[in-house]
Amino acid sequence: MVCMGNICRSPTAEAVLSHTIRQKKLHQQIEVHSAGTASYHIGESPDKRSTKVASKRGYNLSTITARQVQLSDFYEYNYIMAMDNDNFQILASMQPVDSTAKLFKFLKFSTQNKYEYVPDPYYAGGDKGFEIVLDLIENASNGFLSYLDKNNT
Repeated sequence: MVCMGNICRSPTAEAVLSHTIRQKKLHQQIEVHSAGTASYHIGESPDKRSTKVASKRGYNLSTITARQVQLSDFYEYNYIMAMDNDNFQILASMQPVDSTAKLFKFLKFSTQNKYEYVPDPYYAGGDKGFEIVLDLIENASNGFLSYLDKNNT
């Protein structure tokens, strides 16, 4: 799960998808991590508004700290998902030709067609933006797990 700074969208996606995976008892088979394309917040905790909105729905972001995407991620992970178009382009330009990781825009797995990408909550309506982001992530997380199930991955 990748966004720009790894303090709001991608850690929220990591927490939601990890939670859903545990609920479905798939945590022995699927591991989820998040990162940012930029180095702005390395080592920092997620944004307090992301943490607050997520905790109201039972998701825990407290163990996540920001890190930057590394080239090794393209070999270590099967799927790398960008939260938006800019990060997708950055990841595509970084991806080594021999990597096995599949690169997607996260909302490819959404059943809601309202957004093409997960908007940055800082520019998507103040505190309400963090709720919009969480709604989109919950939906796409379920869609991604359905995709894995259908493709026996």
